[in-house]
Amino acid sequence: MEKQSFEFLTSLIAEISPSGYEQDAIRTWKKRTAPFADTAVIDVHGNCIASVGQNKKPRVMLAGHIDEIGYMIKYIDKEGFLYFSTVGGIDPHLMPGERVSIKTAAGIVLGVIGRKPIHYLEAEERKTVAKLEQLWIDIGAAGEKKAREQVEIGDVAVPAVGLERLRDDIVVGRGFDDRAGAFVVSETLRLLKGKTAKASVFGVATVQEEVGLRGASTSAYGITPDIGICAEVTFATDSPDMDKKKAGDIAIGKGPVIARGPNINPKVFELLVDTAKKENIPYQVQGIPSATGTDANVIQLTKSGVATGLVEVPLRYMHTPVELLSLKDLENTAKLLDAFIMRLNDKISFLP
Repeated sequence: MEKQSFEFLTSLIAEISPSGYEQDAIRTWKKRTAPFADTAVIDVHGNCIASVGQNKKPRVMLAGHIDEIGYMIKYIDKEGFLYFSTVGGIDPHLMPGERVSIKTAAGIVLGVIGRKPIHYLEAEERKTVAKLEQLWIDIGAAGEKKAREQVEIGDVAVPAVGLERLRDDIVVGRGFDDRAGAFVVSETLRLLKGKTAKASVFGVATVQEEVGLRGASTSAYGITPDIGICAEVTFATDSPDMDKKKAGDIAIGKGPVIARGPNINPKVFELLVDTAKKENIPYQVQGIPSATGTDANVIQLTKSGVATGLVEVPLRYMHTPVELLSLKDLENTAKLLDAFIMRLNDKISFLP
């Protein structure tokens, strides 16, 4: 991966952007992506839309959501401890002992998620998952007044970790779901720069996916694409306890995953696979027999319908602070979308 691209991915992961609070990440994405586009605008919902060649056909939307899971402060007690709810789906097993970064009007406030020590847990408590109301965030404040001087109700937090390289092309961090997809969309526009595509391309960093696919719904409605490709992550099954009989055989380092199923236009799927073969890009196929649970869901159902595809980056340990993926998979996903777009023209029919 090019140094500048890696630095951009690192900067995206550093942003604290749970659903509804994505604007710092959106601005980072816009700043990097704008030089590769004719226009780059932020809409009223908060999505950033970068367009290339707006008057061509077909109209293609590339979507990667830029929001992440996290926590929201709901209550501050008299002792200055912060109680919270989750933003998106988080495994409660992972919460006790986490260090967190809280995004406030004055900047980042550090804290830790506390629980009474194991020494004081009753035998039955040790066997069960702690409820949210049994956990709190400790910022070291001496009482409610001091805590409220730093943190307000509605502030959000994420685990206080960034991106690290484990070895070779394997990296770990929080928020790859779906900063990886948002990165791929930007990287695809970078690869298209200077080329003459016959399609109009709208790259979108979408918001609020983790709380209901909201940003993709509004941005797709405004763009009215003929073709919509969602760039996402998916569950790698090459780690212990992952059942390939249930989730398929998906491995990191073996290329982008091309989804197949009712959420996917069959002609889009076939062209993606054919493109991967012709360009010698390694790929994997995932069968998804119902709604995919991604932005592809709402893109497909926009107005009178959109020919939709889903291209995913294999990811281990989704929705944890230690999501793990391959940089080569990221690169190959962007290369696949670049080559796919360059093959499009207004003569291709995507009627099933």
